[in-house]
Amino acid sequence: MPSRGALASLDISVIIPAYNEAARILPYLHAITSHLQRQRRTCEVLVVDDGSTDTTATVVTSFARTAPDVHLIQIPSSQGKGAAVRRGMQSAVGNLQLFADADGATPIQELDRLEKAIVDGADLAIGSRTLASRLPGFTVQARLHRILLGMVFNSAVRQSGIRGIADTQCGFKLFRRNVAQDLFSVASIDGYGFDLELLYVAQQRGYRIAEVPVNWADQPGSKVRILRDGFAMLRELANIKQNGVKGLYDSQPISYPIHPVTVEQLDLPPR
Repeated sequence: MPSRGALASLDISVIIPAYNEAARILPYLHAITSHLQRQRRTCEVLVVDDGSTDTTATVVTSFARTAPDVHLIQIPSSQGKGAAVRRGMQSAVGNLQLFADADGATPIQELDRLEKAIVDGADLAIGSRTLASRLPGFTVQARLHRILLGMVFNSAVRQSGIRGIADTQCGFKLFRRNVAQDLFSVASIDGYGFDLELLYVAQQRGYRIAEVPVNWADQPGSKVRILRDGFAMLRELANIKQNGVKGLYDSQPISYPIHPVTVEQLDLPPR
């Protein structure tokens, strides 16, 4: 990868955790790089290969030969989605840092909605399928069993102390760089429950969270096994509460000031 000094002034970093995504990741990489190029953004796209046993690394490396903003980070053995996102975030240098699921369930164009929330003062902006499903003009395509189990899971989340968030698990979240550095410096959940930990700590520290409706479509080939992974996330949720009680999230936020991100700094195209 290029030297960190050369990347110090990037507009945005996009982190994509990937486990055995050789068959699905390429269209999304094309979409992301094309979108950011059209907007003339300085960017990096970090694909974190979480110990894949297929040809994910080969596919990404081949694509990167013609897309210099794309870089591969490899984890030798699978550690979990949370560990992969954490590794990517800790390596990223963009002023804004997005993580997005490799399947492209959330179109990259939805980034504009999250960026507007940051411009309006949020410290992190999270995509929400639940809010989108209640509003005209949005499309959310999800299988019924996923919707029903999601409702049960979100009920448990609300009782755990994560307040006022309708959709904690959408794989499309945007952070100011200093906020990402702070949250991921204390994050410890390696599995799918890592989103819950981030939101729990963000609320404890008083960060401004904007939940933003986004278009979303369930993709074939999902790695999430609803029952097994759902129970695992409930266990991780209990671990998060225990960590909070033990004071493991009590370190102070990064001390340098948060400066509002302006439209000019984002260099968004005129509307």
